[in-house]
Amino acid sequence: MQRNSPVGKYKRYLLLEKGLSSNTIDAYMADLQKLLDFAESRNLSLSEISFQHLEEFLAGLYDTGIKARSVARILSGVKSFFQFLMLDGYIEEDPSQLLESPKVGLKLPVVLSVEEIDAILSQIDLSTAEGTRNYAIIETLYSCGLRVSELTNLRFSDLFFDEGFIRVQGKGSKQRLVPISETAILKINNYLLHRSRQTVKRGYEDVLFLSSRGSAISRVTVFYYIRQYAEAAGIKKEISPHVFRHSFATHLLERGANIRVIQEMLGHEKITTTEIYTHIDRNFLRQEIIEHHPRNRKT
Repeated sequence: MQRNSPVGKYKRYLLLEKGLSSNTIDAYMADLQKLLDFAESRNLSLSEISFQHLEEFLAGLYDTGIKARSVARILSGVKSFFQFLMLDGYIEEDPSQLLESPKVGLKLPVVLSVEEIDAILSQIDLSTAEGTRNYAIIETLYSCGLRVSELTNLRFSDLFFDEGFIRVQGKGSKQRLVPISETAILKINNYLLHRSRQTVKRGYEDVLFLSSRGSAISRVTVFYYIRQYAEAAGIKKEISPHVFRHSFATHLLERGANIRVIQEMLGHEKITTTEIYTHIDRNFLRQEIIEHHPRNRKT
């Protein structure tokens, strides 16, 4: 990809003007590559792509078995790309403007109960440096509702334990202050006793959670340990670091927290993103009624 090509400029636009993270940009570019491959197979330049071509492109995605949710995401990226081409003067009309996004049903995220979270934590060997670090990681994910990338980017300069807050670098480089529980503070301080004896690579002195090699712990490593502990605890749900974020929001809502407060804590730009947790809460309430209402008890 040439730096001054439309695609190269679009990538810089996503980074510099939209402020997206490198991981999000990589996802955008991977989806866009599907369109570029389609255009190349038809010997089409970007300016020659029409509405009919895009309809054919989307039909091809469905034919390969890509699900509606993924098609909707790809289409969103395609629309963003053509809007950029219009903005930069490469094209005069946006062929994607009239494309309709596929209907995507509501998919409720996986949520752990408090008992399941405790069961996962009980599998950690706290006699090791690795164990104290991993316990602190999971407790922080759950107590603060962080994305895993937000956790791996935490710095000592982001910790305000005396005030009971941490500073989080969210999507689009937006910062927010998030309350942190006394339990999470305790577990982090326990980990710091081990970290103080660790050899730290140059440039990572301010990073909170380190790998065994002395650099910032990776998202993949966090995922690996969480999956390992969940399996050891006998939990059959599809587990990832993000599940603790979902659980954080759901447990707050179940206990009466205001949804606007949860939105602020999670760093959601739109309230509609946070409102999915109201659906989880309704499911929870329905299950409680089914289990405990006298008319639903089996005789």
